Amino acid sequence: MLFLCHRIPFPPNKGDKIRSYHLLRYLSAHYRVYLGAFVDDPQDWVYADKLEELCEEVHLVKLNPKFARIKSLSAFCKGQALSLPYYSSREMSCWVKKLQGKNDIQRVVVYSAVMAQYVAGAEYSAGTKIADMVDVDSEKWREYSQQKTFPMSWVYHREAKCLLKFESHVAESFNHSLFVSTAEADKFKELAPDVASRVGSYSNGVDTKYFCPQQDFPSPYNENESALVFTGAMDYWPNIDAVNGFARDVFPTVIRNNPQARFYIVGSNPATQVCKLADLPGIVVTGRVDDVRPYLAYAVAAVAPMRIARGIQNKVLEAMAMARPVIVSEAGIEGINAIHGQDVLVARQAGDYGRYVEGVLAHNYEGLGSSARRRVIQGFSWENNLPLVGQLLEKKSA
Repeated sequence: MLFLCHRIPFPPNKGDKIRSYHLLRYLSAHYRVYLGAFVDDPQDWVYADKLEELCEEVHLVKLNPKFARIKSLSAFCKGQALSLPYYSSREMSCWVKKLQGKNDIQRVVVYSAVMAQYVAGAEYSAGTKIADMVDVDSEKWREYSQQKTFPMSWVYHREAKCLLKFESHVAESFNHSLFVSTAEADKFKELAPDVASRVGSYSNGVDTKYFCPQQDFPSPYNENESALVFTGAMDYWPNIDAVNGFARDVFPTVIRNNPQARFYIVGSNPATQVCKLADLPGIVVTGRVDDVRPYLAYAVAAVAPMRIARGIQNKVLEAMAMARPVIVSEAGIEGINAIHGQDVLVARQAGDYGRYVEGVLAHNYEGLGSSARRRVIQGFSWENNLPLVGQLLEKKSA
């Protein structure tokens, strides 16, 4: 089996890598896996050995984000989505062709639609091909276009249109295309109705033994702090937007009424906009941490005030698994069958965040965390969700 991934699927420390890692583990238990992936973070090269333990062969290709952005500009001349040349690589292409020449690859899984460009040839037409698109990326770019001013609004609008065309082509040429939730799958069916019969979904999971509150973590917080925590990759624009909105529009009122309150922004590669938030009263930007679990375990609540979000937010699932009260936007709870007021607190209006934070600090939602963990245990198990991929890989073409 050939498994192509737009980012090295280890370590499982951020949303897309969590899903790709567990998918790889499942596939490697049932097939001889040949893995091709890009490495865009120099710190990730040390994990090559971990992947070789799971795979028959691993081929990692360096991706320099700055160079890739320059290379993506060629898409304007070709009428392509910018994402395609961003992830195009002669080295990756040569490895895939060489691999097919040496081995009779009968099954292909690509993680992210952009990786489908490497298996578009006739030599892959006879086998079973599955695209794990995860989210409707084209829709994400459309949402970006509505948040930006010209010229970036035009660039993002163009990317949404071109990428949807490519995603539809992938869904048409692959046997099955899968998304992270039924909501994402339904959205893609709405946008590309001609391929609806080939579209499905399987949900993410959570390792609830790893994300378990009954562990002896040292507290990362100062004594007497009441910490609200946001976790995520802090160079990702929807996360940047979320923490900026919360820090500037919500938290000033919270700390004025509760001087012991602190807002911790926990995640790797904080953008300049995020780093500047540390200058505001009561806000701490940690950067990359070895383990997010202590930050969740000792927080009074996790917040996920996402204004733009696609698919399932792992940060929400992990906080729920750690039995923390979670205050989340409607966009952030998509794909998670949680009940407002019982499992989570869903902020439908801007003013709801402050009200729910005040309620949590006043201990008004004592049973919320326990109910949240039960919800995750019941509905988000990799062991229950991943077998669908295996069934589709073995399904005979009509």
